[in-house]
Amino acid sequence: MSEPEHTPDGHHVVINGRKWRATDPLIPDGRRTELQAILMAWRREVKRTKGAPESRAGVQAAKVALGERGTPWWEQSDDDRRNRWETPVARPNDE
Repeated sequence: MSEPEHTPDGHHVVINGRKWRATDPLIPDGRRTELQAILMAWRREVKRTKGAPESRAGVQAAKVALGERGTPWWEQSDDDRRNRWETPVARPNDE
């Protein structure tokens, strides 16, 4: 799979003509992989539970940790960014 197109400032990716906030590029590879796996697990849980609020909250928490939601990562200090991605994010109960 190829990398999505990024905006010139690197803050967003463009997928099917739509802009989405990019994942924080400073997140260490191992942690990024872990957070992406947690996000995908929560997305499966949203589908399984037909959108239960707890499942949606899990997606939100994972996306915030990745820098894709919440305060934009490019507006945060390095310490704030590190604290954001190091904050534990729960996995769905069955994971």
